[in-house]
Amino acid sequence: MSDTIVAKVMQKMVEYFRGDSKRIQHAIKVYSLARNIAMLSNLKRDKLIVLEITALLHDIGILESERKYNSTAGHYQEMEGAPIARNLLKDMPLEQDDIDRICYMVGHHHSYHVIDDIDFQILIESDFLVNLHEHAIDNEGIIKIREQYFKTPVGKQFLDAMYDL
Repeated sequence: MSDTIVAKVMQKMVEYFRGDSKRIQHAIKVYSLARNIAMLSNLKRDKLIVLEITALLHDIGILESERKYNSTAGHYQEMEGAPIARNLLKDMPLEQDDIDRICYMVGHHHSYHVIDDIDFQILIESDFLVNLHEHAIDNEGIIKIREQYFKTPVGKQFLDAMYDL
């Protein structure tokens, strides 16, 4: 797998969210953090590319959730996101196992009890890092989230530095 695939997925994600710069920027921030946490955690290259693609597509179900349910609730994003991600990836030169992994993480990225590997953990931490800022969570909330959901040393380091914990 190559970086070109990731770039093409980013292009598809930007086009999918056309006109919604807030959601595009969110996905790119999560992608950037996930990539860097993964690299600093020595994630293997194939897993890194799968994680990068997942980070770009993790919220891809949000528009359909709003359209169908008038809600951006996480469980609706999970329900709607995996099929949309699968459709966006159908013409990409990816192994079926990789597409299945991407869709699994997109379809469960608000279900923290099913995190099953380091790639998924990094995705969750990266999304939290961005959401904590975007939603202006107070220090008490940040500390609770750190204690409950952050597991990787690099993710904790980034969180601690961003919020001076």
